[in-house]
Amino acid sequence: MTTLTIATDYLIVGSGAVGMAFADVIFHETTARMVIVDRHHGPGGHWNDAYPFVRLHQPSAYYGVNSKPLGTNSKDKTGLNVGMYERATSADLVSYYEQLMQKFVASGRVQYFPMSDYVGDWNGDHRFHSMMSGKETQVTVAKKIVDTTHLNTAVPSTHPPKYEMAEGVRCVPLNDLPRIKPASSGYVVVGAGKTGVDACLWLLENGTQPDAITWIMPRDSWFQNRAKVQPGKEFFEASYGSFAEQMEIIAGATSSEDVYAKLEAGGHWLRLDKTVQPSMYHGALMSQPELELLFTIKNVVRLGRIQRIERDQIVLAKGVVPTDANRLYVDCSASAVQFHARTDSTPVFSGNKITPQFVRTFQPTFSAAFIAHVELNFESEDQKNNLCGAVPMPDKPVDWLRMHAANLRNQYRWSKDKGLRTWNAKSRLDGFTALAMSTKPWQLARISLLRRYGMSAGPAAVNLKKLLA
Repeated sequence: MTTLTIATDYLIVGSGAVGMAFADVIFHETTARMVIVDRHHGPGGHWNDAYPFVRLHQPSAYYGVNSKPLGTNSKDKTGLNVGMYERATSADLVSYYEQLMQKFVASGRVQYFPMSDYVGDWNGDHRFHSMMSGKETQVTVAKKIVDTTHLNTAVPSTHPPKYEMAEGVRCVPLNDLPRIKPASSGYVVVGAGKTGVDACLWLLENGTQPDAITWIMPRDSWFQNRAKVQPGKEFFEASYGSFAEQMEIIAGATSSEDVYAKLEAGGHWLRLDKTVQPSMYHGALMSQPELELLFTIKNVVRLGRIQRIERDQIVLAKGVVPTDANRLYVDCSASAVQFHARTDSTPVFSGNKITPQFVRTFQPTFSAAFIAHVELNFESEDQKNNLCGAVPMPDKPVDWLRMHAANLRNQYRWSKDKGLRTWNAKSRLDGFTALAMSTKPWQLARISLLRRYGMSAGPAAVNLKKLLA
């Protein structure tokens, strides 16, 4: 078979949220050419595979790409997110990225190859295969290859359960839940993360009685209070008050457990059961109304991970619970972020390869856009990596401290560069910096909050080293 050869400045592997945010900055700040390759049929990454009722965990206002607003910047008037800024659905996001890709391709500077698998060596041999025709394309890359698969997001529909099931047991991914006949004897939701939360909330909001739900919870989790991270001037005091108080908590804490207790007491963190100390923290956001609805579920099983599901019993790592053959199991056990992305130390910039990662806590799209801007405006690799220190992905509560230590280091370095300060203030994905810089001299209460945050950041950074030691 003949191999086609094409040339480009940047080869971006992945057209998910990270790849599109990176490409958007390259597109608008340069005249560079790009080739974008993805295994999906269209842009949007895991949003193409997500369950139909999923929404962003965070407000739409700071997700997507810099050049294109996401949503209408309005607040929800009903539901469990009432009074807070809207959160886009998976359908919203797929449409958003499709419109953006059409603009990219129409420019003539971007070539897009969906249903294609990169099979090169990430060094100098850059090739991809069409998953439909098998045709191979060789790519000559003048500048960089961008590997967005490092933060490869997993959803249950693409990752089957790891536990065994007896013949006749009905187990479905969350995607199938709205399309199947209701279970006659109830549901078993498997997984304690945000996907499991979404499954339980969907069942409850659609009329399922709490007693008909059994929730397998291998680990309890801390959740962030969504009300504390709202954009917009009307939420300035709540959001910046939370930021300031968190810095003060870190600065004055005597132990990591002291931090968790004070974060909960201040309403920054939430948990499902105050008698159980959470051992998981993945940064998921939750509203108080969501939490109160979840409190109605009493059949919570805390016996570790499922080993096997029989027709009459569920075998877990720490025990066995009875069940029956008429229950429907809803699998929510896939880890959203692959384990290697939580543990390795891959630099963002390495030779001709860029590996986008978080450079700000829980801001994947801002991070990708910022990395692209740094790529374009700084010369040395050491300088780029110094500005783009990877913020580790969390798994346990103590990882929240590690994230803040890395985040504070990055913010300090960015604050020393006038160009980066200006870019951040203008970035749509960084609404909080713009909000802070728009504060007027006569807004004394807001200035006081900013000063509280600034005065605590240094002591917090120092104490983080002690807490993590």
